[in-house]
Amino acid sequence: MALRIGWLVMVVLLGSYGMGMAQVTRIQITRVDSFAVGKTFGDVGAYERVIGTVYGELDPAEPRNAGIVGLVQAPRNARGLVAYEADLFLLRPVDASKGNGKLLFEVLNRGRKLMLQMLLQVPSAPASNPNDPKLAYDAGDGLLMRMGYTMAWAGWDPGAPRNNEGMVARLPVLKGVTRVIREEFVPGTRHPAQEKLRLSFAAAGTAQPDATLSIRVGEADLARMIPRQGFRFADDHTVELLLTDPKPQPGLIYDLTYTAIDPPVSGMGFAIQRDVVAFLRANRVDAAGTANPAGGRITHAIGFGISQSGRFLRDFIQGGFNQSLAGQKVFDGVLSHVAGIGGMFLNELFAQPDRTRTLHQDRTMPENRFPFSAAVTKDPVSGKQAARLRNDGFDPLWIESNTSTEYWQKGASLLHTDPEGKQDLELPANTRVFLIAGTQHGGRAGSPDAPGACANPRNPHSAAPALRALLVALDKWITAGTPPPQNRVPRIADATLVAAAQLNFPPIPGLVIARAANPVDVEGDWVKPERRETPYRALVPAVYRDGNESTGIRLPDIAQPAATYTGWNLYAPPYPNTALCDRDGSYAAFAPTDAARVPGDPRPSLRTRYGDKANFVSRLSAAARELVAEGLLLEEDAGAYIAAARRVPEF
Repeated sequence: MALRIGWLVMVVLLGSYGMGMAQVTRIQITRVDSFAVGKTFGDVGAYERVIGTVYGELDPAEPRNAGIVGLVQAPRNARGLVAYEADLFLLRPVDASKGNGKLLFEVLNRGRKLMLQMLLQVPSAPASNPNDPKLAYDAGDGLLMRMGYTMAWAGWDPGAPRNNEGMVARLPVLKGVTRVIREEFVPGTRHPAQEKLRLSFAAAGTAQPDATLSIRVGEADLARMIPRQGFRFADDHTVELLLTDPKPQPGLIYDLTYTAIDPPVSGMGFAIQRDVVAFLRANRVDAAGTANPAGGRITHAIGFGISQSGRFLRDFIQGGFNQSLAGQKVFDGVLSHVAGIGGMFLNELFAQPDRTRTLHQDRTMPENRFPFSAAVTKDPVSGKQAARLRNDGFDPLWIESNTSTEYWQKGASLLHTDPEGKQDLELPANTRVFLIAGTQHGGRAGSPDAPGACANPRNPHSAAPALRALLVALDKWITAGTPPPQNRVPRIADATLVAAAQLNFPPIPGLVIARAANPVDVEGDWVKPERRETPYRALVPAVYRDGNESTGIRLPDIAQPAATYTGWNLYAPPYPNTALCDRDGSYAAFAPTDAARVPGDPRPSLRTRYGDKANFVSRLSAAARELVAEGLLLEEDAGAYIAAARRVPEF
């Protein structure tokens, strides 16, 4: 009996120690309900949703919080700590004992959950809200549930959209702090074409006599200043355009400078994700005795991010946030998808983390900061040597996957070359980098091929099957020590990585062809940006004669293609048609027969390539089986590719 009491006391003490160090003070659960209408997933059984709020505190004197800009100046509670609260959402097995003991934690993208749609291959549907997954439809093929993961999300961005169940963090603001800042608006791309501009921060008064507004057609064009009487601050968050000429037109770039006030301490977002994950994987209860909603059975944690949240994770690791306050790893492994070489515009006052840098938009906003690679390189600008990994014992096993688009728009080649693009790098053994060939930034199940604002049909090819296989490989790497497949990237040494101007792309009739990639500029003052000559050299993947890329993870419909798929596209008029079309790719189907080929198309028809449909199916099946053997495609996804090939019409 005495032994049992002693054991209980030890558990309580350990739990209390963990809670204090993790700085999560309270978990409030507001709702627990069924997921997917009670559907069961193999041996794991049914899942349930847990919705609530996490409350926490940060100590400005804690060395592991020292890098958070504004934390020392933030308002404090009675204990001298800086408090926050954040939205919390989990999907967990109803019977925790049937789970796999692993936490799969997705960093939210602008308050949105993207992981389920991508990894479960769930196309968008009007009846479904991806941010409020509850239908059987939202479970897709159930891969993550069949594997037994506990999945979790927590808010970190105070400015993320709250509509459609968007998840946010509520952070302290520095009252009365002002700064002249700049915002950029491009109607018809990420903002609607309208006469009112919505500000990210409150204006310090509506008079704003020194505010400026300029307009230009292309990113590199000279700006035309709009007279001060041509716009007004309708309220502290809205600027109204008063001129009738020019009216907002798609693609025009508006730059606004004004004096903003009351910035949130945005960099706290990194610490919130750190402390929430540390709590979910290590604690049994919070200070009030509320049970850990992850069930207290977590043995490993995997971090996952797509695009903005992948960039978040790159900065999270480099900033030292993968060490918990209890001195443990936060994430054992991280899978970052379509982040390119980017980081976050987050850890500074008046940060704008929703910005993402492309050739036409947000190009002078902070994102691409040396170091770019997990390997140690020398910066030709500063002369410093550094790497994204810290090599301090707390680095996770790290996989970075990118589509073709990130090579054209996000400098992804600098993940595996030196900053000047002169030689390939030897990457650390605890990292892997993959190009998923022939895919675009947002490519997943159900991606449309309609051009939208682009000149060419958009690329419908999904990167999801490769990403699913990489998650399984990362899981095995973490739990069993099984190394994942080796890096699959284009290389300078074998001429599979080339300058965009040297790309030998075929002249496909009707396809507007990109001639230049988005350069990686030297970052400077984002409020008053000045263009500086860049020593950084981003390269792009080489292509075969049909325009498909020759290296990377070449999924079956790229290895044995029926079309040309690229990671680039260009804007169509009235947008500037020399600019890469946001983060979209292009698509051009092969003709079924030579007789059906458009005159001048250099690409062989399907019949010339494959002879007949049976041979096409056979060759695609062989490509799928090879990828399965290499650990780059799941068996079930290989079957889906083969079934789709059999549905192709005869040619």
